Amino acid sequence: MSFIATDGPEHGFRGSAQAGGSEGTGVDARTGVTVYDAYGASQAKWESMYAAAAVDTVVFDIQDVGARFYTYIWTMYTSMLAAARAGKRYVVLDRPNPIGGRAYGPMMTPAYTSGVGLKEIVQQHGMTVGELARFFNAEFLPAEAGRSVDLHVVKCRHWKRDRLAADTDLPWVLPSPNMPTPDIALVYPGTGLFEGVASITEGRGTCRPFELIGGLAEDFDHHWCDRLNARELPGVEFREAYFTPTSAGQKPALLNKLCAGVEVKVVDRAAYDPIRTAVAMLVEARKYPAFAWRQDSWDAARPYWVDKLTGSPRLRTMVDAGAEVDDVVGAWAGELAEFERRRAPYLLY
Repeated sequence: MSFIATDGPEHGFRGSAQAGGSEGTGVDARTGVTVYDAYGASQAKWESMYAAAAVDTVVFDIQDVGARFYTYIWTMYTSMLAAARAGKRYVVLDRPNPIGGRAYGPMMTPAYTSGVGLKEIVQQHGMTVGELARFFNAEFLPAEAGRSVDLHVVKCRHWKRDRLAADTDLPWVLPSPNMPTPDIALVYPGTGLFEGVASITEGRGTCRPFELIGGLAEDFDHHWCDRLNARELPGVEFREAYFTPTSAGQKPALLNKLCAGVEVKVVDRAAYDPIRTAVAMLVEARKYPAFAWRQDSWDAARPYWVDKLTGSPRLRTMVDAGAEVDDVVGAWAGELAEFERRRAPYLLY
């Protein structure tokens, strides 16, 4: 049996690269194994890497964080496609979902698939990578690859769906540079949506990315925090916050500038709904004149990044039209229930 090591997901084999980056192909200094750059790899590229490495078994051993737009699960999906086509055995070493087993949020639609959501699952899928592999293998691979893959999932011991990373004794090893704590993983499926807002930073380059959210201090103020606390959202409180991001991602206008906004503090993990919370944050932020959605010139047909994050234009257009939080969240209730029904046969815990 031979093996392949890949720098695999976004951020690289060692997890050192920033968002949208990888570490390249080379020989790992510690193991002497060739590390292949697989970030964003197509099925064809995966097949060529399998051929170059002469592998017969592919092992997926990567920590996910439970959000559809966290790209590791799509690295798994495309590598599964290639393994099915190439007749390789595929093994998933399962790990707990650090934010638990509940599903939340809207469904991806085929017209808005991208590297942050290749197939139709909801925004917070509430599944382990092993469960997702079983789901992908039955629901998507036969149509995409013409067959299922020879899949084997090595289950976790003692994990239950209501357990979060904070409830376990497992050490938290950063799965990427801006995911330093399990508390940040818990908010990420919601506040990750602020990647789709041009005028607001999601806190990259601070000590609390995705918990610190804000825009230029001359454009946003304490009223945002006050209005959010007045909503008495379940399981969360907001603190007025001022900070200076030292990494801006796709928002250079905010780099090294004083930003005003909120710190998201989860006070009851069981009651907290990260996506509903983020919708409320967007509804209130939209009231500021400086608010602007991020638009990407490289995709003229689908320019709004938030549409790719949420799976369709629905959330953006409803927020722009002044819809209330209950209306926005209620719009995906049916598709969420259908996803929960579809995923049920593939759950392991």
